[in-house]
This record gives sequence, structure tokens and C-alpha cells, in this order.
Amino acid sequence: MRISAAVSALALALRSSTSRAFLGPTSSRLQVPRSTLLRDVVTEESAEEVVESEPAAAAAAATDGFAPPPPPKSAVRISKERIEKVTRERPYPLFLAEKTASLLLDPFTKQPKTLPSPLSTAPKENIVVLGTGWGAAAFLKNIDTDKYDVTVISPRNYFVFTPMLAGASVGSVDFKSITEPIREINNNVRYLEAAATDIDPATNTISCIGIVCDGNSCETQEFEVNYDRLLFSVGAQTTTFGTPGVEEYCNYLKQVGDAQQIKNAIVNCFESAGLPDKATEEEIRKELTFVIVGAGPTGIEFAAELLDFIEESGPRYYKELLPYVNIKIVEAAPSILRPFEDGMKDEAIRRLTRTIEIEGVKTLRPCEILLNKQVSEVSANHIYFKDGDKIHYGMSLWAAGIGPLPITTNMIEALEGTEQSGAQEFARGRLGVDPWLRVMGGEGKIFSLGDCACVSNTPFLPATAQVASQQGEFLGKLMSNDYCTDAVGDGLLPPTVTDPNQPKSISERISSFAMGDDEIAAPFQYLDLGILAYTGSGSALAQVQVAPGKGSPTSETWNPVRLQIKGKLGFGLWRSIYLWKQTSPKNVVLVTLDWIKVKLFGRDISIL
Repeated sequence: MRISAAVSALALALRSSTSRAFLGPTSSRLQVPRSTLLRDVVTEESAEEVVESEPAAAAAAATDGFAPPPPPKSAVRISKERIEKVTRERPYPLFLAEKTASLLLDPFTKQPKTLPSPLSTAPKENIVVLGTGWGAAAFLKNIDTDKYDVTVISPRNYFVFTPMLAGASVGSVDFKSITEPIREINNNVRYLEAAATDIDPATNTISCIGIVCDGNSCETQEFEVNYDRLLFSVGAQTTTFGTPGVEEYCNYLKQVGDAQQIKNAIVNCFESAGLPDKATEEEIRKELTFVIVGAGPTGIEFAAELLDFIEESGPRYYKELLPYVNIKIVEAAPSILRPFEDGMKDEAIRRLTRTIEIEGVKTLRPCEILLNKQVSEVSANHIYFKDGDKIHYGMSLWAAGIGPLPITTNMIEALEGTEQSGAQEFARGRLGVDPWLRVMGGEGKIFSLGDCACVSNTPFLPATAQVASQQGEFLGKLMSNDYCTDAVGDGLLPPTVTDPNQPKSISERISSFAMGDDEIAAPFQYLDLGILAYTGSGSALAQVQVAPGKGSPTSETWNPVRLQIKGKLGFGLWRSIYLWKQTSPKNVVLVTLDWIKVKLFGRDISIL
């Protein structure tokens, strides 16, 4: 591993108090972009090579018209043992103190910003963010736009609070109440409404396609965007596992458009069932059969919201049709809600399969849960199972899992021949990233998080909004706090401080103490705050982790201490947390008003 003389010259200039800029054609001052400077941080085996290269760096610098400072006495050495030490999981009490300080103390003890010199012409690095999901939104809230030019590229110009899409699909909340424009999240970023189609890591370019409209006439436009740093946060798509007919006939629940389509489909089923051509009860029953494939949080919460629609809005609009309604939850596994404890799963089953009493209508028990049922094919009117059974349906929702987007697969192929190829042994179709969320093989210029990424030292993190949000916050703070994240030679070493004397926040000091190292940035560590699931009729499950288990989450010794809350208390916690997690005060107000409006006036069943 050998660092070139030019790079070493930049490292020497960083330690100089005279300049931090790029060597321009008419300037005798050395100028470099702030974050691309490399300190002499090397592994134990290659430290000697860097020290020997410094005279060559000095000679090269002298030919460019400036005298470098004296070379350092020795290079900073990072041994494998030191890397292993800092990447260990930090002790839970200290980690909890670190997160508490980050939330409650750091915002009130911020160090004053150091304004750049008026004589400095150093350009800001350009960070391009792909996506507007949970990770990207959290990153944009925490990145320092005084240090970076940030460009966001996505066909969707807003963030959506995805856990409430199930409620939006039956009219419990309005679609606009759970969205926030990206420009509102950070009005100092540049937004491009386009889809990224290809990425070339060799030239740091992104190929995009956008739509340009002139009056009522629209056409596509292709263009390229250059980047200094890339945040790849495109998320994932619903996977069909190759099941025939799913893409053609099933609904998904990933975007606002999906929720709006489902809402229209539900109302259409009821309106169609009431038409005179439905001569028999069997035909009406088939039209009002709703099948949900997948019994994870998405499928269960949608089923609960649909039950609420039937129980609360059904008597008002479709009272005569309610006896014919059937909701079938289909799951290939032997249980539902896999992340929850067994007692919580039983409570969810009890709540979903409850009887519903409606005045003037015979007792209803519309929901049925079918376990160990694998779908083999979906047609326009039937869902077929591998055991030979079939169900006639009016509307179906596929919520059976997620998989990588095509651009993620293309990115992995573009990094073929690098460390990314080996990382696929644990990443399995996602981008393998190191503990600081740098893409393996990306030379420290490419970062990734959320559902499209897999962290090397914790590959079994759940694909949830909570994980992506914490990763986005971590990365925004890491890049804003002047850590050098570049590759050194041919490999990635832990990010280190560019200035050992730079002030640290309280949370950074706690993490440094926990690691026993004050030069290396703390790696990402996930704090499990618990999981929530709405089960209908003012009841919810809340499973909060109080203390972690021992070893890996996949090991037999993993037995974390969890607080289990259910029923009305769980529902109160569910609503409180969902309000607290809203992007802005505006969303908090709008969601609260939607809940009040539904309670007073019922749901809107307009087909739009």
C-alpha cells in the first residue's frame, strides 16, 4: 500500500497553518477541498512506506512554488488490533448515555462555527444524495451545508411517513398529512426531480433521466451529474419471489400512490358488490374478499386498519354488505409478526380475529389468518396455493418481503473486482458497507444506508425505518464533524480527525471514552428502541427493548430484556410515538386533526 507523493504533499499542507486550498493557476497558495485531505493514517505494515515517501512529497511540493513544513516525526499507526477494538460494540450503558447526550445535551452545547477566511477560495465538496426516504431525510437534517454543496436526486420530491401508509389507504389520515417536501426538510439543498439510471464510480458520474414539460407536452431528458461524495439511499422494492401474476394483479404498499390505489380499490369493491348484476350471495362474498399476503407489520397493520374501516365506516355507508366481508391474511411461516415475542403474537391474533357487534347486523368475524400457506400463482380473480387450495378475491395486497432495486444491482456490478465482490457473501444483493457506512470498493467516496445497504459488522439489522433514520443521522454528523473518510492507498481505514485539537461534542467524548480512542470516529451502532404494531379498534402492541441480549441476535444466547405493552396503553404509546416521529410540527398538527376529523365525521370514501 503506497501513497503517492502528491497525496502526501496534501497531507503535509493540512498540518500547515498557512493554507487549506487548491493550488490554482494564478495562486501560490495550496488549496484543497476540506474533506479530501488525507492524514498519514496507515496500517502497521505500511507505515514505514509513508514516512519514506515524504521527502519525495516535499520535492514535488517545492516544484509547485511553495515550501512545505517540516515532515512529521512519525506517521500515525492504526494496527489491526486497534481497528478491531474500535469496531467492537460499545458497552450498552455508555452507548445509551451517548445517545441521550446526542439528543438532550449536544443541541445546547454546540461549539461556535469557524467561519472560512475571506481570502480562502477552496470549493465546497459536492455531495449527491440518491433517494428521499428515511435515511436521506435524517441525513439532510444533520449535514452541515456550510461545508458541503448537497444535491438530492429522486423522482419523488417529498418524504413520506411510511408506517402510516396503512392508515392512509383506508382514509384514517390524509396522504398530504404524512408527507413533507424535501426542500422543507433542508432548504439549503438543491433538488433534481429525476431518476438515477446508472452510476460510474470510476468517473464519479451519475446518469439520470428526468421529465421536461412544455404546456401539456412532456418528454424525457437524459443528463449526467458529477459528485465528490455519493450517498446511495434508494431503499428497496417489494419482492415477488418470482411468483407468477403478482406484479400484474396485486397491490403493494410502499408509496403514497400505492395507498391511494388501494383506497380506491377497496371502495370500488363495495360499490361493485352493490350493483344489481350481483345476483347471488356467493358473488357478493367473492367481491368483498380481501386477501393480504404477508403477516409482517405492514400486512398486519393494513388488516387492522381495514377492520376499523368495516367496523366504523361500514355501518354508515355499506351496512347491508357487511355480512359478506372476508379478510384473509396469508403467511408462509408458522407465525405472524416475526420480531415480536410469542405472547404479543397471540394478542395480535386475538385482536384481529375478534367478533364485531354492529346494530342491525348479525355478529361478524370477518378476519381469518392462514399460516403455512405458500402462494404459487395469482390470477385476476384467484390466488392459488402450493397445497392445491385457491381463494377468489376482490382485492389483494402483497406485503411478503423486499428486494434490491435494479440500480442497486447495477452498482454492485460496477464495483466488481473490488472489496464489494467479497462483501456479497454477507450482503446478498445489497451494498456491503463498513462500520462507518462507506461502500466497500467505493474508495471512501460512496456511502450507503437503509434497506439497500448491509453493514459488515452487523449484517442482521432489520430493514426498518428506525435503522435507516439512525444511520442517516449518524452519517450526517460524521461528515459534518471534519473526519477524514477517504481511502488510504488501496483500502479503507477508520475515519480519523483532521485536527486533533478540534472540539468534540459531549456525545463524541462519551463514545471516545467507550472505545478508548479519541482519534478515530465511533462506528455506527444501532439502538433498538422497540417495535410497534397497530391491531385495530384502539389497540396496539409496543415491544420496547430495555437491555440487549448477549452475543449476536442470531445466537441462542440472545435474550434481550423487553417491555411488552398492549391494548389501550399500547395504542396510546403507538399514537404518541408516531406523532413524535413526524417530520415537522405541521405534520403533527395535520395528523392530529385527521384523527379528530375521522372520529367526528367518518372517513372520506371518494374515489379520486
